[in-house]
Amino acid sequence: MIENLNKHKLKEYFYVINYPHYEKELCEMEIKYIFNSVLNKKYFFSNKEINPSRSAFIKHSISIIYSANSLKEITDKILEDKLSYDNFKVCYVKSEDGDVEYNERLNSLKEIGFVINGFPDIHNPSVILGVTKVKDRWIFGEYNKNDFKWHNHDNKPYSYSNSLGVKTSKAVVNIAVGNDLKCSVVDPCCGVGTVVIEALDLGINIKGYEINESIAYNAKKNLEFLGFKDVVKHKDMHTIEEFFDVAIVDLPYGLFTPTTIIEQREILKTARKISKKMILITSEDMEKHITSLGFKIIDKCIVYKNNFKRRITVCI
Repeated sequence: MIENLNKHKLKEYFYVINYPHYEKELCEMEIKYIFNSVLNKKYFFSNKEINPSRSAFIKHSISIIYSANSLKEITDKILEDKLSYDNFKVCYVKSEDGDVEYNERLNSLKEIGFVINGFPDIHNPSVILGVTKVKDRWIFGEYNKNDFKWHNHDNKPYSYSNSLGVKTSKAVVNIAVGNDLKCSVVDPCCGVGTVVIEALDLGINIKGYEINESIAYNAKKNLEFLGFKDVVKHKDMHTIEEFFDVAIVDLPYGLFTPTTIIEQREILKTARKISKKMILITSEDMEKHITSLGFKIIDKCIVYKNNFKRRITVCI
């Protein structure tokens, strides 16, 4: 039985993800907040269209045109609808539950490419079409992949060994905003601007504050180097008067500058005053301090980096 995803049915998208085991919890949390769904495998279906490059974990997506129990049903439907593309290429997208041998994958590309109206262009296609088999379901549609251009953010001139990585920063930003890309965000302890950069890259309205003058200068230089507007101020977060939808707080833990638990609690107090929601990144368990200051913890996960552990806590 073939499914033709037309105007009478919600559009469906197929996503393939990947993550190392130490970032599994982070990936699951990001998918939860972007797609409002629980991740059980390294692929999933959704009615939400998200560019794979928004996430560090989504590798590919297929905007599904046809779905069927057999490849022949799909090729028959392509012929019936006279589906047409010029300068197209067909690729096979492997998934965790796609038990398809190499020859069958190759044959699927030939079968589909043969029945599409138009001329293929393997080297410089205008559109890439994707086909895959998930369990007993064949899927065909327009293919999109992560361009991984965000890796260039690793090349910023200033960084520290204890700074959040680009992948973690992207995920934290996605967790913070979900699908409300118009919300206002603040990073009140922004360091060299890693989180700020990932938010700006998504077009999010964010402001960064850094109390250390030399580090704030480095953050500004990082933004300039990567072509982003300067949204970082050398300023004590406790003097912020503006109110934001969400604060992303990578809590200083005293690696370079001594930071006491009293100072950390003051940071949390101010975050409570200037935002409706907080994404807190800590190296230690701060739950009793978080709740004692009036926050409600709604989600949490742990990210590992070698022997170093970061806790990400979502609070309202």
